[in-house]
Amino acid sequence: MAPIKTSWDLSPLFASDDDPGILAEREKMEEEVGKFAKKWKDREDYLKNPKILSEPLGEYEHLVKNYGKDGKQGFYFSLRTAVDQLDTTLRGKENKTIDFGRRMTTGVQFFELRVAKIPAGLQRDFLEDSGLQPDRHFLEKIFKEAKHNLSEPEEKIMTLKAKTSYGNWVEMVSSMLSKQEREVWTSEGKKEIKPYTEFHAYLRNKDQKVRHSAGQAVDDVAEKLSEVAEHEINSILEYKRIDDELRHFDRPDAARHLSDDIDTEVVDALTSAVTKRFDLSQRYFGLFAKLLGQKKLNYYDRVVQYGKIDKKYGFEDSVDLVGRVFGWLDPEFEQIFVSSVQAGQVDVYPKKGKRSGAFCATDLIVLPTYVLLNHTGKLQDVLTIAHEFGHAINYHLMRKTQNALNFNSPLSVAEVASTFMEDFVLEELEKEADEELRLALMVMKLQEDMGTIFRQVALYNFETELHRQFREKGYLSKGEIGEIFKTEMTRQQGDVVEMTDKSANWWVQWEHIRYFFYVYSYASGLLISKSLQAMVREDPKAISKVKEFLAAGSSDSPRNIFKKLGIDITDPGFWEKGIGETERLLDETEKLARKLKKFH
Repeated sequence: MAPIKTSWDLSPLFASDDDPGILAEREKMEEEVGKFAKKWKDREDYLKNPKILSEPLGEYEHLVKNYGKDGKQGFYFSLRTAVDQLDTTLRGKENKTIDFGRRMTTGVQFFELRVAKIPAGLQRDFLEDSGLQPDRHFLEKIFKEAKHNLSEPEEKIMTLKAKTSYGNWVEMVSSMLSKQEREVWTSEGKKEIKPYTEFHAYLRNKDQKVRHSAGQAVDDVAEKLSEVAEHEINSILEYKRIDDELRHFDRPDAARHLSDDIDTEVVDALTSAVTKRFDLSQRYFGLFAKLLGQKKLNYYDRVVQYGKIDKKYGFEDSVDLVGRVFGWLDPEFEQIFVSSVQAGQVDVYPKKGKRSGAFCATDLIVLPTYVLLNHTGKLQDVLTIAHEFGHAINYHLMRKTQNALNFNSPLSVAEVASTFMEDFVLEELEKEADEELRLALMVMKLQEDMGTIFRQVALYNFETELHRQFREKGYLSKGEIGEIFKTEMTRQQGDVVEMTDKSANWWVQWEHIRYFFYVYSYASGLLISKSLQAMVREDPKAISKVKEFLAAGSSDSPRNIFKKLGIDITDPGFWEKGIGETERLLDETEKLARKLKKFH
């Protein structure tokens, strides 16, 4: 095996921050965007004849393929600043590139807006034209969204008022939260004033005193801001109701489904299947309380870390382990992974000025994918490698088969590849662990499943009821909002988790409800992943279907992509199969906990 490179090699993009190629690319991009706009902006024949549309569509795809929003340089400087956030000169160059990208985007945005105005009576001709088939779904999405578009002057007004009618409200509460400080017990056994942003880390602490003080701090902040948040939530609920009425959406969540390219029928099947199995979530919390030696769980006890997970994994050992699992799943997965770590497409270790966390970044279809890690040898770091390279493999498979207009994944399935790879690597780690560590890992995974699947669907149900009651009553008090929140959380968690009047205010700090109906995508991604995992466990040859799905990108809706593979994701049974994976893990965890005499 060739040597592993632990820092990014960005030479496939540019040789340096001052590479003359940056200016040359900018000039070429300006020239090509200008040429495209001059050729097509004042023409209307391509809006009437499918044969003519294929020409500007091909040229538009060429621009997206080679330049995107801001060319190679946009990708280059975003990566450079990620590993050197302290360099203000670098940040200035990135900002200039972003400004340049905005100008270029403005130059071509007329095209999709014009295509959206093709009359409904002609749209079928365009969708059925043989020359436009590679871009059929791209056009379908534009046509579907056009049904809910307003006139250009009206859209301009909507855009201009959005910040004052919606954005400023959300920003106000977020800003107020970030400025809150409280005295809490720390891990070192001291009482210190800490900012709100650190409270949630203390909620995972094994020391009940530390956890309790952090929980009280969140209670206090939520109570203090609840009246302001009441006015904020009612304002943005009204904003959403008006927007839905003007755009003729018949359900509060319909606009989200359209923008995510997911059928409402699919989301309904998902949320219904998960809600019916809240008994699993309740069982888990009953088990978790016993493992913590408590009869009941405080609301803030839900996320505490269980067990001791302290084994260390060097990066090379991690690469060997992840590569082995990928190779077992499919030799191409291992080949993509190994070639990436050898080619300088992963930046591995923490350093001063480097962004925290991890990500997998791709931009233009013609450019490599890069992964950022902050590997410190923790077991979670091994799972992070699997997760981020799941994304990288997804991009690689799309790159082989799709054009630039289909080179992305809808939000509803964006996390499928990452969680698919991560779960198989976790299973391998469990095989190497003793029983105490294995129990801790299994509880960790269950905790993730509960937070990602069941809790997010409970929040979706909360949002649904929130919008329904607002549209019925016209205004909701903080007490009414808290009661809805309390009801939906208890339905998911069961009585073993105590929901007090104070914890009923925790909706105040849950930012996702401000981004209307976003949360289903957490559950959909992980459950699709689990259903695919079950298929592969039953028949390893089913990995070919997984690869076919991952390679499809946005060439069709998730529903149709799966339909071609013989899978119906509108069938609750599909989602139940994924839920069955969580049930299997819960059964095994309960069995092991009893064996280890963790409770009677």
